[in-house]
Amino acid sequence: MPPGNSSMGAAMFAALAGRSSSGLGSLGSLAGSLLGANNSSAIYMELLRSGTINGEIIDRFELQKVYHKRYRVDTLKALARHVQILNDKKSDVITLVVEDHDPQRARDMADAYLDGLNRQLNRTSTSSARQERIFVERRLLQSRRDLEQAQLALSEFSSTHGTIDLKEQARAEVTSGAALQAQILLEESNINSMRQIYGDGNVRLRAAEARAASLRAQLKRIAGSSAPLADESTESVSDAIAPSLRQLPRLAVPFADRYREVQVQEKLFELLTEQFEMARINEARDIPVLKVIDAPAVAEKKSFPPRALMTLALWFGVMSLVCIGWLLLDHLQEHSQDARVLLMRRIVSSLVPAWGQR
Repeated sequence: MPPGNSSMGAAMFAALAGRSSSGLGSLGSLAGSLLGANNSSAIYMELLRSGTINGEIIDRFELQKVYHKRYRVDTLKALARHVQILNDKKSDVITLVVEDHDPQRARDMADAYLDGLNRQLNRTSTSSARQERIFVERRLLQSRRDLEQAQLALSEFSSTHGTIDLKEQARAEVTSGAALQAQILLEESNINSMRQIYGDGNVRLRAAEARAASLRAQLKRIAGSSAPLADESTESVSDAIAPSLRQLPRLAVPFADRYREVQVQEKLFELLTEQFEMARINEARDIPVLKVIDAPAVAEKKSFPPRALMTLALWFGVMSLVCIGWLLLDHLQEHSQDARVLLMRRIVSSLVPAWGQR
Protein backbone atom coordinates (compact mmCIF):
# COMPACT_ATOMS: atom_id res chain seq x y z
CA MET A 1 0.00 0.00 0.00
CA PRO A 2 1.52 3.42 -0.92
CA PRO A 3 2.27 5.69 2.07
CA GLY A 4 0.26 8.77 2.88
CA ASN A 5 1.08 12.15 1.34
CA SER A 6 2.62 13.52 4.52
CA SER A 7 5.46 15.82 3.53
CA MET A 8 8.05 17.50 5.69
CA GLY A 9 8.13 20.37 3.23
CA ALA A 10 4.39 20.92 3.48
CA ALA A 11 4.45 20.88 7.28
CA MET A 12 7.44 23.21 7.28
CA PHE A 13 5.81 25.79 5.04
CA ALA A 14 2.56 25.52 6.96
CA ALA A 15 4.48 26.33 10.14
CA LEU A 16 6.16 29.25 8.43
CA ALA A 17 2.82 30.49 7.15
CA GLY A 18 1.44 30.42 10.68
CA ARG A 19 4.20 32.75 11.87
CA SER A 20 3.38 35.52 9.45
CA SER A 21 0.21 37.09 8.10
CA SER A 22 1.86 38.60 5.03
CA GLY A 23 0.44 36.17 2.49
CA LEU A 24 2.62 33.12 3.18
CA GLY A 25 -0.47 30.89 3.38
CA SER A 26 -0.77 30.50 -0.37
CA LEU A 27 3.00 30.16 -0.60
CA GLY A 28 2.92 27.37 1.98
CA SER A 29 0.23 25.44 0.12
CA LEU A 30 2.09 25.83 -3.15
CA ALA A 31 5.37 24.72 -1.62
CA GLY A 32 3.62 21.78 0.04
CA SER A 33 2.28 20.63 -3.34
CA LEU A 34 5.75 21.03 -4.88
CA LEU A 35 7.76 19.44 -2.09
CA GLY A 36 5.21 16.85 -1.04
CA ALA A 37 5.58 13.48 -2.72
CA ASN A 38 2.29 12.90 -4.51
CA ASN A 39 2.68 9.10 -4.69
CA SER A 40 0.51 7.08 -7.00
CA SER A 41 0.15 3.34 -7.49
CA ALA A 42 1.10 3.66 -11.15
CA ILE A 43 4.58 4.82 -10.17
CA TYR A 44 5.01 1.87 -7.80
CA MET A 45 3.86 -0.58 -10.45
CA GLU A 46 6.30 0.84 -12.98
CA LEU A 47 9.10 0.61 -10.43
CA LEU A 48 8.22 -3.05 -9.82
CA ARG A 49 8.46 -3.63 -13.59
CA SER A 50 11.70 -1.65 -13.91
CA GLY A 51 14.90 -3.23 -15.14
CA THR A 52 16.73 -2.29 -11.95
CA ILE A 53 14.56 -4.38 -9.62
CA ASN A 54 14.07 -7.25 -12.08
CA GLY A 55 17.79 -7.32 -12.85
CA GLU A 56 18.61 -7.65 -9.17
CA ILE A 57 16.16 -10.55 -8.86
CA ILE A 58 17.60 -12.29 -11.92
CA ASP A 59 21.12 -12.05 -10.50
CA ARG A 60 20.09 -13.06 -6.99
CA PHE A 61 18.13 -16.20 -7.96
CA GLU A 62 20.14 -17.07 -11.10
CA LEU A 63 17.00 -17.11 -13.21
CA GLN A 64 18.88 -17.46 -16.48
CA LYS A 65 19.71 -21.01 -15.41
CA VAL A 66 16.27 -21.60 -13.93
CA TYR A 67 14.45 -20.50 -17.11
CA HIS A 68 17.15 -21.96 -19.40
CA LYS A 69 17.65 -18.66 -21.21
CA ARG A 70 20.85 -17.62 -22.92
CA TYR A 71 20.19 -13.90 -23.08
CA ARG A 72 19.22 -11.60 -20.27
CA VAL A 73 16.45 -9.92 -22.25
CA ASP A 74 14.75 -13.29 -22.75
CA THR A 75 15.06 -13.94 -19.03
CA LEU A 76 13.34 -10.63 -18.32
CA LYS A 77 10.46 -11.61 -20.61
CA ALA A 78 10.16 -15.01 -18.95
CA LEU A 79 10.20 -13.38 -15.51
CA ALA A 80 7.46 -10.97 -16.58
CA ARG A 81 5.28 -13.95 -17.52
CA HIS A 82 5.72 -15.40 -14.03
CA VAL A 83 4.94 -12.16 -12.17
CA GLN A 84 1.57 -10.42 -11.95
CA ILE A 85 1.23 -6.87 -10.59
CA LEU A 86 -2.39 -5.89 -9.97
CA ASN A 87 -3.85 -2.62 -8.75
CA ASP A 88 -7.21 -1.97 -7.12
CA LYS A 89 -8.33 1.44 -8.37
CA LYS A 90 -10.70 2.00 -5.44
CA SER A 91 -8.47 1.09 -2.53
CA ASP A 92 -5.16 1.94 -4.28
CA VAL A 93 -3.71 -1.35 -3.01
CA ILE A 94 -1.15 -3.20 -5.11
CA THR A 95 -1.15 -7.01 -5.26
CA LEU A 96 2.01 -8.86 -6.29
CA VAL A 97 1.77 -12.50 -7.42
CA VAL A 98 4.90 -14.55 -8.23
CA GLU A 99 4.70 -18.02 -9.77
CA ASP A 100 7.55 -20.56 -9.83
CA HIS A 101 8.13 -24.30 -9.80
CA ASP A 102 9.69 -23.98 -6.33
CA PRO A 103 7.22 -22.50 -3.76
CA GLN A 104 10.05 -21.37 -1.47
CA ARG A 105 11.72 -19.50 -4.32
CA ALA A 106 8.41 -17.92 -5.30
CA ARG A 107 8.02 -16.58 -1.75
CA ASP A 108 11.62 -15.31 -1.70
CA MET A 109 11.18 -13.61 -5.07
CA ALA A 110 8.08 -11.79 -3.83
CA ASP A 111 10.04 -10.68 -0.77
CA ALA A 112 12.85 -9.52 -3.05
CA TYR A 113 10.41 -7.42 -5.07
CA LEU A 114 9.22 -5.65 -1.90
CA ASP A 115 12.78 -5.09 -0.68
CA GLY A 116 13.86 -3.72 -4.05
CA LEU A 117 10.90 -1.37 -4.29
CA ASN A 118 11.45 -0.14 -0.74
CA ARG A 119 15.13 0.41 -1.48
CA GLN A 120 14.39 2.37 -4.64
CA LEU A 121 11.86 4.57 -2.86
CA ASN A 122 14.21 5.21 0.06
CA ARG A 123 17.02 6.09 -2.34
CA THR A 124 14.75 8.46 -4.27
CA SER A 125 13.37 10.04 -1.12
CA THR A 126 16.85 10.51 0.35
CA SER A 127 18.08 12.05 -2.89
CA SER A 128 15.14 14.49 -2.95
CA ALA A 129 15.70 15.44 0.68
CA ARG A 130 19.41 15.95 0.03
CA GLN A 131 18.74 18.17 -2.98
CA GLU A 132 16.26 20.16 -0.93
CA ARG A 133 18.78 20.56 1.89
CA ILE A 134 21.51 21.69 -0.51
CA PHE A 135 19.20 24.24 -2.13
CA VAL A 136 18.09 25.65 1.23
CA GLU A 137 21.69 25.75 2.45
CA ARG A 138 22.80 27.75 -0.58
CA ARG A 139 19.88 30.11 -0.21
CA LEU A 140 20.68 30.52 3.48
CA LEU A 141 24.28 31.50 2.71
CA GLN A 142 23.07 34.03 0.14
CA SER A 143 20.56 35.40 2.64
CA ARG A 144 23.32 35.79 5.25
CA ARG A 145 25.42 37.78 2.79
CA ASP A 146 22.43 39.95 1.84
CA LEU A 147 21.70 40.60 5.52
CA GLU A 148 25.29 41.60 6.21
CA GLN A 149 25.28 43.98 3.24
CA ALA A 150 21.98 45.53 4.34
CA GLN A 151 23.26 46.00 7.90
CA LEU A 152 26.50 47.52 6.60
CA ALA A 153 24.59 49.94 4.36
CA LEU A 154 22.39 51.00 7.27
CA SER A 155 25.35 51.48 9.60
CA GLU A 156 27.27 53.52 7.03
CA PHE A 157 24.27 55.73 6.36
CA SER A 158 23.65 56.24 10.08
CA SER A 159 27.32 56.94 10.71
CA THR A 160 27.52 59.42 7.84
CA HIS A 161 24.36 61.38 8.66
CA GLY A 162 24.13 60.76 12.41
CA THR A 163 20.74 59.05 12.15
CA ILE A 164 19.96 56.75 15.05
CA ASP A 165 16.24 57.17 15.70
CA LEU A 166 14.72 59.85 13.49
CA LYS A 167 11.49 60.18 15.45
CA GLU A 168 13.26 60.68 18.76
CA GLN A 169 15.84 62.96 17.17
CA ALA A 170 13.14 65.11 15.57
CA ARG A 171 11.25 65.35 18.88
CA ALA A 172 14.42 66.30 20.75
CA GLU A 173 15.43 68.94 18.18
CA VAL A 174 11.95 70.49 18.13
CA THR A 175 11.99 70.67 21.93
CA SER A 176 15.50 72.16 21.95
CA GLY A 177 14.56 74.67 19.25
CA ALA A 178 11.49 75.77 21.14
CA ALA A 179 13.53 76.20 24.31
CA LEU A 180 16.15 78.23 22.42
CA GLN A 181 13.51 80.45 20.87
CA ALA A 182 12.05 81.13 24.29
CA GLN A 183 15.51 82.02 25.63
CA ILE A 184 16.15 84.27 22.63
CA LEU A 185 12.89 86.11 23.18
CA LEU A 186 13.78 86.57 26.84
CA GLU A 187 17.26 87.88 26.02
CA GLU A 188 15.87 90.27 23.40
CA SER A 189 13.44 91.60 25.96
CA ASN A 190 16.28 92.12 28.44
CA ILE A 191 18.39 93.79 25.76
CA ASN A 192 15.64 96.29 24.95
CA SER A 193 15.17 97.10 28.58
CA MET A 194 18.90 97.52 29.20
CA ARG A 195 19.34 99.71 26.09
CA GLN A 196 16.69 102.09 27.35
CA ILE A 197 18.25 102.20 30.81
CA TYR A 198 22.01 102.06 30.23
CA GLY A 199 22.48 103.02 26.60
CA ASP A 200 24.32 101.20 23.81
CA GLY A 201 27.83 101.11 25.26
CA ASN A 202 27.07 99.34 28.51
CA VAL A 203 29.04 96.18 29.30
CA ARG A 204 26.00 94.33 30.54
CA LEU A 205 24.16 95.18 27.32
CA ARG A 206 27.02 93.83 25.22
CA ALA A 207 27.10 90.62 27.25
CA ALA A 208 23.37 90.15 26.75
CA GLU A 209 23.73 90.73 23.00
CA ALA A 210 26.53 88.16 22.88
CA ARG A 211 24.36 85.63 24.67
CA ALA A 212 21.51 86.33 22.26
CA ALA A 213 23.84 85.87 19.26
CA SER A 214 25.06 82.56 20.65
CA LEU A 215 21.49 81.39 21.13
CA ARG A 216 20.60 82.37 17.55
CA ALA A 217 23.63 80.46 16.25
CA GLN A 218 22.56 77.38 18.17
CA LEU A 219 19.02 77.70 16.84
CA LYS A 220 20.34 78.10 13.29
CA ARG A 221 22.52 75.04 13.73
CA ILE A 222 19.55 73.01 14.98
CA ALA A 223 17.28 74.23 12.17
CA GLY A 224 19.96 73.80 9.50
CA SER A 225 19.39 74.42 5.82
CA SER A 226 17.22 72.79 3.19
CA ALA A 227 20.16 72.10 0.86
CA PRO A 228 20.45 68.61 -0.70
CA LEU A 229 22.24 65.93 1.30
CA ALA A 230 25.25 65.94 -1.00
CA ASP A 231 25.89 69.60 -0.23
CA GLU A 232 25.71 69.12 3.54
CA SER A 233 27.29 65.71 3.93
CA THR A 234 30.78 67.03 4.66
CA GLU A 235 29.52 69.56 7.18
CA SER A 236 27.33 67.01 8.89
CA VAL A 237 30.19 64.59 9.26
CA SER A 238 32.76 67.11 10.53
CA ASP A 239 30.69 69.47 12.72
CA ALA A 240 27.20 68.17 13.53
CA ILE A 241 26.59 65.38 16.00
CA ALA A 242 23.03 64.90 14.71
CA PRO A 243 21.32 65.95 11.47
CA SER A 244 19.61 69.31 11.39
CA LEU A 245 15.87 69.65 11.74
CA ARG A 246 15.31 70.66 8.13
CA GLN A 247 17.37 67.69 6.88
CA LEU A 248 15.39 65.09 8.82
CA PRO A 249 12.62 64.82 6.17
CA ARG A 250 15.28 64.29 3.51
CA LEU A 251 16.96 61.57 5.60
CA ALA A 252 13.73 59.85 6.59
CA VAL A 253 13.10 58.15 3.23
CA PRO A 254 16.60 56.65 2.60
CA PHE A 255 16.92 55.71 6.27
CA ALA A 256 13.53 53.97 6.17
CA ASP A 257 14.49 52.09 2.98
CA ARG A 258 17.70 50.78 4.52
CA TYR A 259 16.03 49.95 7.82
CA ARG A 260 13.22 48.10 6.03
CA GLU A 261 15.74 46.14 3.95
CA VAL A 262 17.48 45.03 7.15
CA GLN A 263 14.17 43.93 8.68
CA VAL A 264 13.21 41.96 5.54
CA GLN A 265 16.59 40.23 5.36
CA GLU A 266 16.45 39.35 9.06
CA LYS A 267 13.01 37.80 8.67
CA LEU A 268 14.07 35.88 5.56
CA PHE A 269 17.22 34.65 7.31
CA GLU A 270 15.16 33.44 10.26
CA LEU A 271 12.70 31.54 8.04
CA LEU A 272 15.46 29.98 5.97
CA THR A 273 17.29 28.90 9.13
CA GLU A 274 14.19 27.03 10.34
CA GLN A 275 13.68 25.56 6.88
CA PHE A 276 17.31 24.40 6.77
CA GLU A 277 16.99 22.62 10.12
CA MET A 278 13.82 20.85 8.95
CA ALA A 279 15.50 19.86 5.70
CA ARG A 280 18.39 18.35 7.67
CA ILE A 281 15.94 16.37 9.80
CA ASN A 282 14.10 15.21 6.68
CA GLU A 283 17.37 14.09 5.11
CA ALA A 284 18.36 12.14 8.21
CA ARG A 285 15.10 10.21 8.37
CA ASP A 286 15.31 6.53 7.43
CA ILE A 287 11.86 4.96 7.74
CA PRO A 288 10.14 2.29 5.65
CA VAL A 289 8.23 3.74 2.77
CA LEU A 290 5.91 0.85 1.95
CA LYS A 291 3.12 -0.54 4.09
CA VAL A 292 2.89 -4.30 3.57
CA ILE A 293 -0.60 -5.64 4.25
CA ASP A 294 0.13 -9.36 3.70
CA ALA A 295 3.71 -10.60 3.73
CA PRO A 296 4.69 -13.16 1.06
CA ALA A 297 4.09 -16.77 2.15
CA VAL A 298 4.95 -20.21 0.80
CA ALA A 299 2.10 -21.60 -1.32
CA GLU A 300 0.39 -24.72 0.06
CA LYS A 301 -0.75 -26.02 -3.33
CA LYS A 302 0.02 -25.50 -6.96
CA SER A 303 -1.69 -22.69 -8.76
CA PHE A 304 -1.48 -24.31 -12.21
CA PRO A 305 -2.48 -26.65 -13.69
CA PRO A 306 -5.64 -27.60 -11.70
CA ARG A 307 -5.38 -31.25 -10.71
CA ALA A 308 -9.08 -32.06 -11.05
CA LEU A 309 -9.30 -30.55 -14.51
CA MET A 310 -6.10 -32.29 -15.60
CA THR A 311 -7.35 -35.67 -14.31
CA LEU A 312 -10.71 -35.24 -16.05
CA ALA A 313 -9.07 -34.24 -19.33
CA LEU A 314 -6.70 -37.23 -19.13
CA TRP A 315 -9.60 -39.63 -18.45
CA PHE A 316 -11.56 -38.28 -21.42
CA GLY A 317 -8.49 -38.58 -23.64
CA VAL A 318 -7.83 -42.21 -22.68
CA MET A 319 -11.50 -43.16 -23.12
CA SER A 320 -11.54 -41.50 -26.52
CA LEU A 321 -8.47 -43.46 -27.64
CA VAL A 322 -10.00 -46.73 -26.40
CA CYS A 323 -13.23 -46.05 -28.23
CA ILE A 324 -11.40 -45.18 -31.41
CA GLY A 325 -9.38 -48.39 -31.12
CA TRP A 326 -12.48 -50.59 -30.71
CA LEU A 327 -14.18 -48.89 -33.61
CA LEU A 328 -11.15 -49.48 -35.77
CA LEU A 329 -11.02 -53.17 -34.84
CA ASP A 330 -14.72 -53.62 -35.61
CA HIS A 331 -14.24 -51.93 -38.93
CA LEU A 332 -11.39 -54.28 -39.80
CA GLN A 333 -13.38 -57.36 -38.82
CA GLU A 334 -16.35 -56.32 -40.92
CA HIS A 335 -14.20 -55.77 -44.01
CA SER A 336 -11.82 -58.67 -43.45
CA GLN A 337 -12.07 -59.82 -47.10
CA ASP A 338 -11.42 -56.39 -48.52
CA ALA A 339 -8.24 -56.19 -50.60
CA ARG A 340 -7.04 -53.13 -48.77
CA VAL A 341 -7.59 -54.76 -45.39
CA LEU A 342 -5.78 -57.88 -46.50
CA LEU A 343 -2.87 -55.79 -47.77
CA MET A 344 -2.71 -53.92 -44.49
CA ARG A 345 -2.78 -57.18 -42.50
CA ARG A 346 -0.01 -58.60 -44.62
CA ILE A 347 2.09 -55.46 -43.99
CA VAL A 348 1.39 -55.50 -40.28
CA SER A 349 2.03 -59.25 -40.01
CA SER A 350 5.38 -58.78 -41.58
CA LEU A 351 6.18 -56.13 -38.99
CA VAL A 352 4.43 -57.73 -35.98
CA PRO A 353 4.02 -61.48 -36.54
CA ALA A 354 1.99 -62.02 -33.37
CA TRP A 355 -0.67 -59.51 -34.41
CA GLY A 356 -0.85 -61.08 -37.90
CA GLN A 357 -1.47 -64.56 -36.50
CA ARG A 358 -4.31 -63.14 -34.42
